Parts: sequence; structure tokens; C-alpha cells
Amino acid sequence: MLFAANVVNNDGLPMTTNGKTYRVFVSVNEPSADAHCAEMVRALKAIRPDIECVGIGGPKLAAAGCELIEETVGRAVMTHKAIAHAGHYYRLIKRIQRYLREHPVDLVVVCDSPAFNFHIAKAAKRAGTRTLFFVAPQLWAWGGWRIGKLRRRCDKLCCLLPFEEPWFSERGVDTTFVGNPLLDRLPDDLTSYRKDYSAFDPRQARIALMPGSRLAEIESLWRPMQEIALRLKQEFPGARFTAVVTNEERRALLGQMEIPGFQCEYSVDSVTDTADAVDFSLVASGSATLEVASAGCPMVVMYQTNRFLWHLIGRWLVRAKFFTLVNLLADRALVPEFMPYFTSVDPIAEKVTAFLKSPATLDQLSNDLIDLVEPLTGKKAGDEVARIVLDMLA
Repeated sequence: MLFAANVVNNDGLPMTTNGKTYRVFVSVNEPSADAHCAEMVRALKAIRPDIECVGIGGPKLAAAGCELIEETVGRAVMTHKAIAHAGHYYRLIKRIQRYLREHPVDLVVVCDSPAFNFHIAKAAKRAGTRTLFFVAPQLWAWGGWRIGKLRRRCDKLCCLLPFEEPWFSERGVDTTFVGNPLLDRLPDDLTSYRKDYSAFDPRQARIALMPGSRLAEIESLWRPMQEIALRLKQEFPGARFTAVVTNEERRALLGQMEIPGFQCEYSVDSVTDTADAVDFSLVASGSATLEVASAGCPMVVMYQTNRFLWHLIGRWLVRAKFFTLVNLLADRALVPEFMPYFTSVDPIAEKVTAFLKSPATLDQLSNDLIDLVEPLTGKKAGDEVARIVLDMLA
């Protein structure tokens, strides 16, 4: 692709000449990626308002100023349910391939969802366009054989975890740790988030339930979380529960799925704020665990998957020592993780009960979580990725 000549401004950032306007295509398929890329687009347009952003994604990306050719976020599914959506994704990939041929862009940014976005990166390469991967695929945990595919299709990789930068760099991928978007709005000093359990009464415990944003997560975790809540209510009659949802649609869905006897409040799109306001959290494995940790909130992490597929394939493929993001960063079992579990929720309820009966343990865990997260708050991921985008455009 031929580009118009460009110069740089006083900050060393690219500026176009000859009437050339840079166009960036963004590929987003999940709520978390929608939020990450929305911040990146805002930061990008704050520096260069004339840059055009187009792509696929959700409402946050659109609100940030990216023109969507298709809304995709609501369809995000887990691997074992992907077959039912295969036809839709096949047609979408073909549409994007055609779009990149007919409407050339200067850079493609793909965010998370590697199974889908590897195809988008391949289409970008065929169109002669450079590609930035925002959020590193977890090849260090499983699927390491895909590193060659990543090298071929990725010009620059922005990772969210410190240990990922040397891991990918050693394997020939140009990688930069940009911080974590989930921590962008936090202050560098998290002292105010350290909880004090000196006067804690477990009979009045405030507990958050975070079943995730994907439909498959909700379907597999929401009922067990409610069952655990009912067991805790028997032990601690004054306990109160708050369920965190990503939007009003998910709030309505969880309300429809409530089981008899269960009651809770709902908090929309406020993982960190809710974790800051409660004493303990039950969390679906994923990025939310880092947000909960940033609020110094002790937690138990849950995950469920298809039992047959796990025993047939999953347990042989996964090579990471831990599943939970917080434990991976700590390189130890900092928080209990039940991943996956296939039988009773009793062991999980018993673990939470033991935590609530030990204020000293809760206090220590709160401090350990803050100590873990605080070093990660120095970078603002949206700003870092925006500057990398501008460098690549130059």
C-alpha cells in the first residue's frame, strides 16, 4: 500500500500531508475488549482527532468515535459453544476480508478473541496492512504451537501482564507491556483500597457475585453462585449480596434466572467499585479477578466447563501452574480457585465460610492483593496503545 508523505509534530507524533487521513480498523468481539479499545480510541483521537476509526465491536467502542460496520459484542461465546455460531462468524470474516480489500486502511488493531482475530489478522496481511494485537493470546498457558502463526500475522503485540513481554519477545514477537486497561483509572497509590477487618462481623457480611459477562459463563456459574449464597445466608443470616452485570440486558437475564429464596441487588458495570464496597467476592475466572484484586477485596474464583471436553482435551492442553490471573501474577495460590468444578458447590461454600470467620486472614489477603496490583498502576494502557498506533502509522 502506498502512503502519502508524513512528517512529525513537536511531540514526535505522525502528521499527514497531501490531504492524507489515516484510517484504523478495530476488531472487537467481547465486552472487555470493547472497553479496552474504547479507551484506546479516545486517547488516539485526543492526540489526532482527524484519524478515522472503523471496525466491529460494541456500544463503548462506538461511543468513543469508532464507526461500526457490525455490532459483535453481544455474540461473544465460549469455545464449546462456538460451533452453533460458526456460520455467523464465517460470514463476518468474509465480510471483513471484502471490506479491507475495497476500503483500504492503514492499520488493523485486533483485541483479544484470538480464535476469531487470527482470521482478521490474516485478512489484514493479505490486504497488505500491518496488524497490532492488543491483548496477548495466552499461548504461555496453552496452545503454544500457535506462536508461529502469531509471528506471521502480528507486527506488534501489546500485552497486559508483565511476564508476557519477555515470554513473547524471546519467541520472536515484537512485544511491549502497556499496563492493564482495567487499572487505568486507579491512582498509583492504592492505600485507600486496603480494607480494615478489625470490626468485621461475618453475620452482616456484604458479598459480591460476579458470574462474568459471556452468556456461557452466566449459564454455568450464576445458579451455583446463588446456591452458595443461600448456604452462606444460613450461616450468616444478615449477609447481603450484590451481583455485578455488564449492562441492563444482562441484569434482566440474571433476574429471570434467580432461584427461589435468593435475593440480591444488582450493580451495572462496576466491578472495582462494587469490590471496594463489599467484604468478599465470588468471581468468574477472567479479567474481573484483577479488578477485584485492585480493590483489595478477598475472593474465591470459580469456573465451569464441559466435563467431557475437559477430560478429553482440556486438562492435557493447559500447561499453566494456575488458572486465575491473580495467582499467575503472584506465582502462588494467593486466592482459592475452583477451576473447573463438576460436583457439589459445598467445598466452595465451606471455603468462603472459613474466610468470613477469620478477619485476620481477610485482612492479610486484602493487603497481599494490593501489594500485587500496585506496581501495575504506573502505566495507562489506553494512552500507551494509542502512542504505539501512532508510531506504527508513521
